[in-house]
Amino acid sequence: DYLSHLLDRNYSLATVRAYGYDLLAFCRWLSEVDVEVESVTTNGLLDYLRACREATIPGRAGPEVITMTGQRLDRYAATTINRRLAAIAGLYTFAGLRDPEASNPVPRGREARWVTAGEKSGMLAHTRRRRQPRSALRLRESKKLPVALSAPDAAKLVASLRTWRDRAIAGLMLWCGLRSSEVLTLAVKDVDIGGRWVTVTGKGAKQRRVPLDADVASVIDVYLLAERPASDSDRLFLVAKGANRGQGLTAAGLRTIFRYHRGLTGIAGGHPHALRHTFGTTLAEAGVDLAVMQALLGHAHVDTTARYVHLAPAHVKGEFDAARARIRAQTR
Repeated sequence: DYLSHLLDRNYSLATVRAYGYDLLAFCRWLSEVDVEVESVTTNGLLDYLRACREATIPGRAGPEVITMTGQRLDRYAATTINRRLAAIAGLYTFAGLRDPEASNPVPRGREARWVTAGEKSGMLAHTRRRRQPRSALRLRESKKLPVALSAPDAAKLVASLRTWRDRAIAGLMLWCGLRSSEVLTLAVKDVDIGGRWVTVTGKGAKQRRVPLDADVASVIDVYLLAERPASDSDRLFLVAKGANRGQGLTAAGLRTIFRYHRGLTGIAGGHPHALRHTFGTTLAEAGVDLAVMQALLGHAHVDTTARYVHLAPAHVKGEFDAARARIRAQTR
C-alpha cells in the first residue's frame, strides 16, 4: 500500500523500486531479530543502521581494498543507508496517516539551514526552498563532484557504437544533456527533427523543451527511416533483435550496451550518466549562463547546476593564470 501511495504521489518507478528493496532488507532484518514492524523502537532502528554499516556486500572486493577516501569497497555507502532510512521513515509516516496513534521510531531532526549564497539575499532570494526536517539518524554524506569524460574519451566511446540507435542515445545524452531514464521514455512524437526540439519528461513528470543538436537530429532521422523495427509501441528507442524485438529498450539493456563498449574501448568511466556530466561540464567551461544550464539539464534547483561551474577546470585555470599574471605585473 505504501509503495502504491508513492506511485500516486508521482514518484518515479526507479525510486519506488529502490524503496521496495530497501524495505525488503529491513523486513528481513526484523525477521532475523524477531521483531514486528509495529514494535520497532528508535533503539531498534539504531541497531538496524549499525547492522547496515557493518554488513558486507557479496561479490565485492574484500576488506583489504579501499577507496582513496579510506572507505572499504565491501561496505554499503552512506547514501545507500540514508536511502534505506528514508524508505523506512516514509513507511512509518504513511502508517501515521492511517492511524494517528501509530508510533514512529524515526526521530525528526531540525530543519536543514544550509542555503546557497544567492538564496540568503539578492536576486535568488525568491528561489529559496522550504526544507523539510531531516532525521538525526542520517549519516554524513561526502560531497562528490560530477565526473565527466575527456573529449578524446567521449569521442572514442561514441565512435565504438555501431548502430544508429546507440549513437542517437549517446548523442542525446552527450550533446543535449538528457538523463538515461529520459532517453528511454522518449516517444517518437517527442522529437521534432525539423524544428530541432526534444520534449523531455524528467523527474516528477516535469516537462521541458531541449534544443536538438543538428548532428543528433540527423542520426535519429536515419534510425527512424532505416533501423527502427516495426512496432505498435510509441517509444522512440526499441529493442532491435531477439525475443523482445519491437519492445521499448530497458534500463538494463542500456547498461548492457555501455558495459560492452566500456570493455571494448577500455574507458572505465564510460557510463551513460557520465555523458550527461560531460555535457554539463562543457556548458560550464563555455561560460553558459547558470539559469540556461539549469533549464537545459532539468534541475529543480540552481544549486545542483552550480556543481558544474565548480567543475570547469579550463575556466578556473584560465582565471587563475590571468590573476597571477596581473599580480606579477603589479609587483614589478
